[in-house]
Amino acid sequence: MQTICGIDLGSRSVKIALIQSLCGGDQLKILRLESLDTIRFYREYGRKQGEKLVVDFAAMGLPEVDALVSTGYGRNTLELAGGEAIPELKAHVLGAMYQTGLKDFTLVDLGGQDSKIIQVRKGKMIDFLTNDKCAASSGRYLENMAHILDVSLEELGQYSDAPVELNSTCAVFGESELIGKIVEGFPLTELAAGVNATIVKRILPLLRSFAGEVLVFTGGVAHNHAVTKLLEEGTGKQIVIPQEPQFNGAIGCCIEGCDLL
Repeated sequence: MQTICGIDLGSRSVKIALIQSLCGGDQLKILRLESLDTIRFYREYGRKQGEKLVVDFAAMGLPEVDALVSTGYGRNTLELAGGEAIPELKAHVLGAMYQTGLKDFTLVDLGGQDSKIIQVRKGKMIDFLTNDKCAASSGRYLENMAHILDVSLEELGQYSDAPVELNSTCAVFGESELIGKIVEGFPLTELAAGVNATIVKRILPLLRSFAGEVLVFTGGVAHNHAVTKLLEEGTGKQIVIPQEPQFNGAIGCCIEGCDLL
């Protein structure tokens, strides 16, 4: 039995997956999934040595591993010592295929501060779009709007009916627009639905150039039930959410690690 560690170095959080490879790699078992605030991760567990980042896995309570693979936002600035780094898109495709068993789909990943759309055919990435310039279609946008509405992210994700129309395409100006709607007296349910609808409104135009009947929805935003419902209604396509949408990139790193053993 061999243990593989996958780390997705996100802008808001670091996702860690531990997978055990059984029977020569034919069977995989997820041992542990953990998410840490990115700043806390670097402050408490990482030290730069030369051009690489050395992670104190023992301090995190993680065992020694046979393979270490990383990806994500942090991969562009600092590579983990003792491991391999793979592109973010590859990690997410591998994770989605492993978690869903699908080989033909369009992956929609809405993370903490960026979004990715990837076309996969016969297990290969054939096209993609990414947006890391604006947080308007990300979890950060939902967090900010939930704060303004004084509700939890879980409660925010319950509302999809009769959405208030929010037209701003900027996350910052969107906050001001939402405050204006609050002043106008719209009820919380419609305000929250409007926030969720805005996320989908920004994604739908990007999906027009991607064919296929199945969307695999990953990232932290995939936990928002209203966004999922509105995305399904807006596209008319089947939405598949993996069991661990937020850890998809880290799991994909583990799948790559299996091939390195």
